[in-house]
Amino acid sequence: MLDNLNLLALAPLLNIQLLLDGIFIGAIFALAGYGLALVWGVMNVKNLCQGEYVIMGGYFAWYAGTIGIHPILAMPVAVVVMFGFGWVIYRVIISRVVDKDMFTSLLATFGLAIVIQQGLNLAFGPEVQIAQSGLETRSFFDGAVTVSEIRFVSFVICCVLASLIVLFMKNSRMGQAIRATAQDARAARVMGIDTDRVYAFTYALNCAICAAAGVLISMIWVIQPFYGLTHSIRSFVIVTAAGFGNLPGVILAAFGIGVAEQFGGFILGAELQQATVVGILLLVLIWRQALMSRRRQALA
Repeated sequence: MLDNLNLLALAPLLNIQLLLDGIFIGAIFALAGYGLALVWGVMNVKNLCQGEYVIMGGYFAWYAGTIGIHPILAMPVAVVVMFGFGWVIYRVIISRVVDKDMFTSLLATFGLAIVIQQGLNLAFGPEVQIAQSGLETRSFFDGAVTVSEIRFVSFVICCVLASLIVLFMKNSRMGQAIRATAQDARAARVMGIDTDRVYAFTYALNCAICAAAGVLISMIWVIQPFYGLTHSIRSFVIVTAAGFGNLPGVILAAFGIGVAEQFGGFILGAELQQATVVGILLLVLIWRQALMSRRRQALA
């Protein structure tokens, strides 16, 4: 570990490489994180199958590649199909637990995650897969810094999708209904908003967002039926750090997680890269608890 730290100090361009990689991958984390923030903030449902929806989106891209279609072209199909899938899941399962206590929603979504994992395992097998983008890697500073074209393209796509989500939430009637329901569901009902429909749309939108993130992840990393947990943990860390309905906070937290994970993987080793995310989650929870204690003391 000390050798790796010394290497970072002696090779400034290596820091730039890790920083760029973290920002590019953090943009994708922001998509899945904002989807969870919507579900958590609007419905108060802690969606433990968030990562499984990301993996499902990734398999759309991988399968498209196997039949000769570029994986990026699978994104519209994945978004539409996963939106419908999310709507069905809400009607069948989530609608029955949305008004229950936190542990009921946790158990329901955890069970759903296991079912999805096993379903993907039966359908595609346990092998690790990657969707081939066919794009090249460009070098800078005499090869000291490399930028994969697919990572840059994914970053641009994430920016476009984030902008579309912001415009939708601000200007559409459904977006305004979602924001009103998140602020006060009871008042929204009094004003004539069908909150059950808003909940269904929000959950379906989350699945669609995760599908888009999964398509991009499948071309940058690898997918496997049981890899959803890592993406769920990242999303929880991002939402816990940023808060609900705070898109700028989600983006900043996602970039921070991406960069911290890249540096953590280099310093501690690839086998402890995921442990960096868990460690950040613990630090965020401790920080949040400390803030709450200070507020209570100030009010007292």
